[in-house]
Amino acid sequence: MSDIVQKTTTFLRSWGIDPDSVDMHQLLDTFLSEMENGLGGRESSLKMIPTYTEVVGSLPTEQPVIVLDAGGTNFRTCLVTFDTQGKARIEDFRKVSMPGVKQEVSAAQFFSAFADEVERLIDKSDRIGFCFSYAAAITSDHDGIPLVFSKEIKAPEVIGKPVAANLLDELERRGHDVSRKKVAVLNDTVATLLAGQSEASDIPYSGYIGFILGTGTNTAYVEQNNAIGKLGLFDGRSQIINIESGNFDYCPSKLDREFFDSTKQPAYYHLEKMISGAYLGPLSSLVIQKAVETGLLSKTFAERYAALGPVSTTVMSNYLEMPFNEEYALVACCSGNEDDAIALWMILEALIARAGKLTAANLAATVLKSGAGTDPRRPVCINADGTTFYKTEFLKKYTEYYLQTYLQDERKRYYKFVRIEDSPTLGAAIAGLSV
Repeated sequence: MSDIVQKTTTFLRSWGIDPDSVDMHQLLDTFLSEMENGLGGRESSLKMIPTYTEVVGSLPTEQPVIVLDAGGTNFRTCLVTFDTQGKARIEDFRKVSMPGVKQEVSAAQFFSAFADEVERLIDKSDRIGFCFSYAAAITSDHDGIPLVFSKEIKAPEVIGKPVAANLLDELERRGHDVSRKKVAVLNDTVATLLAGQSEASDIPYSGYIGFILGTGTNTAYVEQNNAIGKLGLFDGRSQIINIESGNFDYCPSKLDREFFDSTKQPAYYHLEKMISGAYLGPLSSLVIQKAVETGLLSKTFAERYAALGPVSTTVMSNYLEMPFNEEYALVACCSGNEDDAIALWMILEALIARAGKLTAANLAATVLKSGAGTDPRRPVCINADGTTFYKTEFLKKYTEYYLQTYLQDERKRYYKFVRIEDSPTLGAAIAGLSV
């Protein structure tokens, strides 16, 4: 082993960045315990939000459903119909800006903007599936009550107001008969899970999981109602649980604690801050800075890096993908110094490998808690969405490696990844048809 490889290995281990510093067995036990506590209504970093949405055995065919998708800064509307083969036909699609993006809006203005887009479709179906990708409590009648908006949306009056009920009220005020309209509100992770069942497959899946790893991260799975202690339901049925897994409380090293403390909400979203697109880059910046301070990276690198500014997840991924491309900023920082180039590659690769291990722990715990996947012929369908998962160099590879090792090889639980386009739209359509 060369001197720089040995020094970098020692550095990574001393700061807890090496993936081997994560005890997978202990982590799985903790994750499962937090899931149980969340389901029971006890203190937990995992909210385990009931959705009152079931996975249905078959989809109604040739029945149009109105789909609304409020996510990020865009509001999308369309009409979806599933044919007898389960293939979706998407029509009358339109995308506009979310109300409250450019300036603060009142509740009346907010729901009026939604109604403006729904009116052209209102007479085409009595079923509406509403993917509402903001923090919201889901009620037993499938409405959604916003808890908080991301910083892009400025609509404080809407917090606490059921979005489906208020939308229907606005449509009724405009003269539309909404007495037969049924609306199902769900978030994008739940929609991603439901979309997994929409794709024609010869595989008889034993369960479904929705997983998103993009700017943020979240996971959803199906749970038996009698296991959801905080609801007190013993009806023999099941429903999808929105885990809110990005908030899992876990801090493997003092360097992670330092990074958490530098973020806006240091006590929250620890898992998200170690694996998602919004944070992997900034976390790598902190680790690189420590490597500079300890002398692992040269003074020349430090000077070039200081001029570069904060590293994004895309920038760190680019270096791992093409470490000899001088057009990439981090490659230029290492120009002329092989030790810098090797150390930097090892640092970034270790961060991605650890992120893959943490991602695998999230998914493995979810599969185990679901009770599905015990028959290798009937795996769990994991519909994975998100650009960070698919485009960050090595992340998907390491996730699959650790799942293979700790879930399939050790626990004999089986799964299959799928990637379904338009998952929020399809999942919302399924929810709307099922309500």
